[in-house]
Amino acid sequence: MKLYYTPGVCSMAVHIALREAGLPVTLAKVDLHTHKLAVPENGTDDYYTINPRGYVPLLQLDDGSRHTEVASLLQYVADLVPERKLLPAAGTRERLEATGWITLVSTELHKVFSPWLWHKETAQSTQDECKAKLQRRFAELDQHLQTRQYLTGDTFTVADAYCFTIVGWARILKLPLNDYPALQQYLSRVAARPAVQEAMRAEGLVRD
Repeated sequence: MKLYYTPGVCSMAVHIALREAGLPVTLAKVDLHTHKLAVPENGTDDYYTINPRGYVPLLQLDDGSRHTEVASLLQYVADLVPERKLLPAAGTRERLEATGWITLVSTELHKVFSPWLWHKETAQSTQDECKAKLQRRFAELDQHLQTRQYLTGDTFTVADAYCFTIVGWARILKLPLNDYPALQQYLSRVAARPAVQEAMRAEGLVRD
């Protein structure tokens, strides 16, 4: 498989999931500002020739098919290696809970952060509204994580890979997390996982 990614953005969640699953993956770096590939393919560095939507992640399977969207890719990767227990079995209440968290991260965190807080031209009133909504979600997560190691209990799932990646943007955007000690501890706990360290190191986000 080949993962088209940009360091530190939402594609990192899929990158973490692949490493937690122990699956071999080739990385293809994309500059989202220019939509150029770091290493040209088939004589071009135009990423739009790979993904007409222009964003990451994109996962190219061994059969050559290409697939996008973080939430669906996370579930696909988890189901490839069920023994790793990156998601509970399909049809169970536990699976429903885990996919609920994936959906919440997607709609209530990811799409509140992005694109609104990444663009200087966003109106201040919109930025303020987004920040207030994120603070409410951070408070909810903090309370939830006071009695759990991970989102669904004591077992890491791909929902945690997604949550860790997106909430991590708070530090980049200088959104304070001081009022959420359980959430901070959770981020540190996920960051310390070997597979997460491997993914971050491969993306150039941490050094040996």
